[in-house]
Formats: sequence, structure tokens, C-alpha cells
Amino acid sequence: MSLTKLLLRRAASRSRSRSSLSFATRAFSSTADEEPEPVSFEDISTASYRIRDGIQQTQCEYSPLLSQRMGVELFLKKDHRQMTGSFKERGARNALLQLTEEEKKNGVVAASAGNHAQALAYHGKLLGIPVTCVMPKVAPLTKIARCRELGARVVLHGEHILEARDKAEDFVRDENMVYINGFDRPEIIAGAGTMGIEILHQVPDVDAIIVPVGGGGLIAGVALAVKTLAPKVQVIGVEPEYCSSFSEALKAGKPVNMPTQPTLADGLAVPCVGANAFEIARNYVDKVVTVSERSIALSVLRLVEMEKVVVEGGGASSLAALIDNKLPELKGKRVVLPLTGGNIDTPVLGRVIDRGLAADGRLVRFVATVSDRPGGIAQLTCFLRDFGVSVKDIYHERAWVHASISHVAVKCVVETQSSEHALELKQRLQEQGYPLIWESFAGGQAPAVEL
Repeated sequence: MSLTKLLLRRAASRSRSRSSLSFATRAFSSTADEEPEPVSFEDISTASYRIRDGIQQTQCEYSPLLSQRMGVELFLKKDHRQMTGSFKERGARNALLQLTEEEKKNGVVAASAGNHAQALAYHGKLLGIPVTCVMPKVAPLTKIARCRELGARVVLHGEHILEARDKAEDFVRDENMVYINGFDRPEIIAGAGTMGIEILHQVPDVDAIIVPVGGGGLIAGVALAVKTLAPKVQVIGVEPEYCSSFSEALKAGKPVNMPTQPTLADGLAVPCVGANAFEIARNYVDKVVTVSERSIALSVLRLVEMEKVVVEGGGASSLAALIDNKLPELKGKRVVLPLTGGNIDTPVLGRVIDRGLAADGRLVRFVATVSDRPGGIAQLTCFLRDFGVSVKDIYHERAWVHASISHVAVKCVVETQSSEHALELKQRLQEQGYPLIWESFAGGQAPAVEL
């Protein structure tokens, strides 16, 4: 018997064993009080063979522009180019292929607002397996429509993912479906880990891989694969400051629930890391850092401008770790950044790009006090035109002004050519005698003001 067939037979045996697990461990993510289910390198290598016909082996390309800007030799693993726009397809297909015939007939259910739901819907359709996606009512309309286009039954329930998950439990109980967790099921972790094998084949002398962290499934699988094959390669996790559930789990020694805030990296906003994923990752991950909202927005902008690729906030967060200078020890090293997802709504993309321009010092806001006589505002706008800036928004205020009654406050948002150009604009406005309140997002959080 060939090695490949032997691996597949062993994996099938494990899958049948898992089918007999209790509802709590079979259907939903493990908790810290349950015994984690192990995942081995053999599981990942078998998954790599199992999913090969349905998953793209995405490119891992050298980026000369970003390498020069960041001071590292940078490669981008473009998994946002999977058919549904994210790495989630790896685990989804691997999990679906290991269902028993009865489970395939009954179908699967998932609670998801985005990438996991689309990945399951797509591969469920290819494999003839019914898929039900329970999505929060606030899920993006484009993602709801996409899941329906792919043939999934979409049920809208609750205001957030936890309420959607409660509804998914009804389908497991009433229709005998299998619940497929998006980040903590062993088959999902093993599927995600196939990315690590690909990276080592494509960039064999890599020094470090920076992996976005949400529920922990991706970094667990990648770290296990990479450390098995190349133990000296660093595996570094990155998560948003507004949702650092993996960092908190490391401090506590176990997964813990933590409050989250809205973040540009919404795909990483998981309040509690998976127990299976954490148990694996804690033994292999070298370091975990958190990144600011400013750096996430700037990362999306850099990728659009320099690489001509559109990536969601969570998918760009690995670059944010370099932009935030959280990893100075990687200067001059060969580094791979997985671009894990590209499913960002067009209106959101516009807002994120504006945030990125502000973070780069190219979009600035100021209040100038000008004469309220005819031509006072025109004089200011003509100056801005001649200085080569683009006025994005302008508003004048007469009542709530501390200056004399003959003056008006003009609030402007302008786009400049660079942060240096913006600073020069500030200096020139002051030289022209305009009383000025200057606000910039570059280098940190700008103060919030009413416009």
C-alpha cells in the first residue's frame, strides 16, 4: 500500500471516530474545560493531498516595493485569490471531505458572517453536500447574497455571531446536521495548516512567517506544519489591539472570553480563541504582537497602491505588524506575509482607504479662522488650490466661534501629496496669518472633534 493511501485510510479512521463524539465536542468549539482534540503533522500532510483538486496553490510572490519600504525581504502569500476570497476554503473542503455518508446526506450548518460561510457554501455545492449558513442580521448584504448564490440555505438570526450560533444549535438538534466551527475543529486546523507546507516549498529559506490571528485555527495549523519541517523558522502571530484574545489566553494559560471593540480587522474579532487551536499554537508560536487600527488601515492602503491588490483588514494585519515597527528583529530577514482574505465591502473599502490616507499624513483636517467679509473664504480656497492640495470637504461655522463677530471658522479636510507636503501646508497657512487648529492622524490617534 502506498504512503498516500495509508495516510488517507488513517485519516478516515480518525474521522469515523470523531463522528461518535458527544454533541458538545462534535458540534461546537471546545472550551477550556474539555480535553482538546489533537492535530498532527500527518493530519496536515494528508489534508494537503486530500484537498489538492479543489484548492488553488496560491502564489507567494516577492514584493520589491514593500521590501524596500519595510527593510525586509518580503514575500506575499496571496490566499485571498482562492475562489471565495479567503484561506477558509482549505479547512472547509478538508472538513467536508471527511464526513460520513450519513452526515453528508443530513448536511452541515455553520454560524458565520463572512468567509467561513462562503467557503462552506462553495465547496458544499461542489461536493453535493447541503449547507446551512446562520448569519447575524447585521451581516454584509453582499456576503448574504453570495452564500445564497452558491446554493446555501441562509438563515438570518440575532444581532451578533453568538446569537447566530445558538440558532445553529437548533439545526444540529432538530435536523441532525453537523456543525462545522470555522477555526477550532481539527479538520479545519489541519486544512489551514496546508498553507504552511506550501510556503516552505515556495520560499524554502524563509526566516519568519507573520500570521493573522482570530480564532487561532490558521496560526495553529501553519505553526505545526512549519515547526515540524523547519524548526528554525519563526512563526509570529498578529492580532488587532481591539481584540487580542490570543494574547490574553497566553497570559491566562487557557482560552478566556474578553470584550471586543469594533475593528477594521473584523474577521479577527473573535472574543475567545479556540481551545484546540490554542493548545497547538501555544507550543509552536514564537511571538504574538498586537497592531493599531491606524496601521491596519495603512496596510490596506499600501497593498492597494504598491501591490494593486484589495485585501480586507484582517488579511492585511500581518503587514501592519511591520508598519507598526513591532518586529524590529526582522530587519534584513526573509519574511512571508499571508494575505488571508480579500472580502471587503466597497463602501467599507472607501472608508478604510480614507483612514489609511489620514494615517499616512496625506489626508488632514484643520480649522482656519478667516474674515467673514465677501471673498474671505474664497481667498482661503484659492490659496489651497495654488498650493496643490485637493479639498475633500469644507464647512464654515459662524455661531460657535471664539473669534470676533467679523470672523468665521472654516473647517477643511484636504488631501495632500505626502506627509511632508501636509506639514509644509500647515507652515504656509500660519505664515499667511490664519489662526489655525491642525489635526493629523499620522503617527497616532487624532483627537475627535465635531465638524
